[in-house]
Amino acid sequence: MSQSEEAVRYPLPYEGALEAPAEWERLRQQCPVAAIELPSGDRATLLTRHAHVKGLLSDPRFARPTAQDDSARLAPEGAGGVAATGSTELTLAAKGEPHQRWRRQVGKWFTAKRMTALRPRMTATAERLIDEMVEGGGPADLKARLGFLLPVYVICDMLGVPADDRDRLSHWSDAFLSVTRFSKEEIDRAQAEFVEYMSGHIAAKREEPADDLLSMLIKDAEGEGEGEGEGEGQGQGQGLSDKELLVTAMGLLVAGHETTANMIGKMIAMLLADRSRWEQLLADPSLVRTAVEEALRFDTNLGFGLRRYISEDTEIGGETVPRGTTVICSMPAANRDEEVFADAEDMNLSRSPNPHLIFGAGPHSCLGQALARTELQVVLEALLRKLPTLELAVPTEDLERVEGLLVGGLREVPVRW
Repeated sequence: MSQSEEAVRYPLPYEGALEAPAEWERLRQQCPVAAIELPSGDRATLLTRHAHVKGLLSDPRFARPTAQDDSARLAPEGAGGVAATGSTELTLAAKGEPHQRWRRQVGKWFTAKRMTALRPRMTATAERLIDEMVEGGGPADLKARLGFLLPVYVICDMLGVPADDRDRLSHWSDAFLSVTRFSKEEIDRAQAEFVEYMSGHIAAKREEPADDLLSMLIKDAEGEGEGEGEGEGQGQGQGLSDKELLVTAMGLLVAGHETTANMIGKMIAMLLADRSRWEQLLADPSLVRTAVEEALRFDTNLGFGLRRYISEDTEIGGETVPRGTTVICSMPAANRDEEVFADAEDMNLSRSPNPHLIFGAGPHSCLGQALARTELQVVLEALLRKLPTLELAVPTEDLERVEGLLVGGLREVPVRW
């Protein structure tokens, strides 16, 4: 790929909140390794084919950019880049054994078996929230009344954080994921507040541990990692450092507030946008699991995409991507690749297998994917059971996208029943 070629402006323009950019197909066919210009004015490379995205995400040599990399800035003033507050870089080890050690420590709390055990409580919470939405009368914003609240209650419960703090936590999450919504000063202030809040929460858990994820991670650290430094030198099986505990807790809260909350709203909007999809699920609720996977694949509004910093020259699609390049992996574009998905532009609720890349791939795939899948399934099952007459309260063309954040979503999902 010639660095002198004209760059495509990124993010790509959308026609509607639920529609794919027309540019995806052209890029996949004609320019699958494309030069793009970010909101900052910096250049990067965009991947849109399934094989290329999966290959790069699975490559253990490459990880997200860190403060030490001369990576492309997402937005002016460096906003949207590596999260930092003052001199404290809020990132974990990006790759190699330190990263895998962290995944082993945290990942054991996010197994499918644990999620199955949490399912009854999630279901009860979802049903309570639906009842409260109905009592409040329609039309209602499903994202605010259900999509946002369920994941927040679940992740706050898992971490032992007061759900009453959800508004502050939501603001900090937005700032953490900002590309253009907040200034650098606003982001730094919000992150400093977030660090202070979560540091205090961890200290309180040390004094009075409970039956939650953070308390258990602290117990592991004190039992096995005592006396170690910042984690880079710790061996297999040892606990997380203080810094790792802080970043892990913050990262899980951000994920719980934004990614799944947004996906619930998008999933229901997609299913209601074509009423035959909702009717198909009412007729055969056994399709819920494959329908959730198809909603994840079909989602065009994921956000910025996953970034990878190319630390050595590498070949992608027959082209050499030079060392120092920042690559944006567009998972939604890859998930519409006809080479992998037959009738990729159709939402097929019984599609199986469904090798979508929405949770990434390889050594950096999403640790919380079992939790996200469980929440999405629980919400869909509860809505089908309790509100079979559910429908969008506005035309699909009136739905508006979330703008200015690394994650995508809908501003509101107005529904009636």
